This record gives sequence, structure tokens and C-alpha cells, in this order.
Amino acid sequence: MRASQAKTVAAPVIPDKLYFRIGDVAELCGVETYVLRFWETEFPQLKPNKSGTGQRLYRKREVEFALRLKQLLHEQGYTIAGARLALKSEQKAPPQSEMPFARGRAERAKLDRARQEARELLALLSSESKPAAPTAARKKSSSSNINLHRVPGPELFS
Repeated sequence: MRASQAKTVAAPVIPDKLYFRIGDVAELCGVETYVLRFWETEFPQLKPNKSGTGQRLYRKREVEFALRLKQLLHEQGYTIAGARLALKSEQKAPPQSEMPFARGRAERAKLDRARQEARELLALLSSESKPAAPTAARKKSSSSNINLHRVPGPELFS
């Protein structure tokens, strides 16, 4: 087999457990435990919990991440920096046009209708919450530079 050909290794089956010890994860990934500890320093996504005795406890998603890292670094030949970039590009959000609520005209029309109803409701609520027209007493006091509708700010207490 040539060095330029990519090795294809079957992904190991991850047991159905809540937590995995570092030795278990190292065995699943086919690397030494110190490699996992190094990866923890380089990739913030790989951050296992620690038990009361300080032992690392990996969850299934962290085991899957470690397997993906091994694939990138050992099988595909990425550098640490290259693996970071590859993982970053995998985690990017899909473009706006692929969002489920903006797929078709019918969905777009429903969304526009909901926005319009929300605007109408907001207008209705804001018109009901406006104060009544000023009375003669309010008009008189407002002419003496007192704003009855203004809430005192921090300058009042300084």
C-alpha cells in the first residue's frame, strides 16, 4: 500500500455507557492515554469531567470527538492546526436559505402573516396603554417645566 493512499479503518463500536475512563477511551481510539491528555490541552471541545478522585470521565460525545480527532490526525494526516480548522468548518451553521422555516413560498407567507399580526397586536397594545389626554391641571403644571411622565434618572440622586 502506498503512503499517499488513505487508510480506512472501521470505526469502533462505542459501548452504551454513561461515562468512560481515560483508559477505555484510549483503547477505543487506539492511542495512549498521554495523547488524550495532550488533545485535551489543544482542543477545548474535549473536556472530560473529573470524578471526586480526579479521574477523567468522558461522555459518549467526547469519545466520538476523540475518534474524529484520531481520524483527522492519524489517518488523514492533518496537523493540530489543520484539524482545528477542519473541525471548525464542520461545525459552521448552514446558510440562511437552508433554514427550515424559509424553504417555500407557503412557509414564507405564513411567516409574513405572523409578523404582520404581531405588529398589529403591538400597535393595539401600545394604543391602549397611552395615558389619557392631559387635564387642565396637568397642562398648568407642565408649563412650569415639570414633566409628569418622566421617570427620575440617576442625576436626581447625585
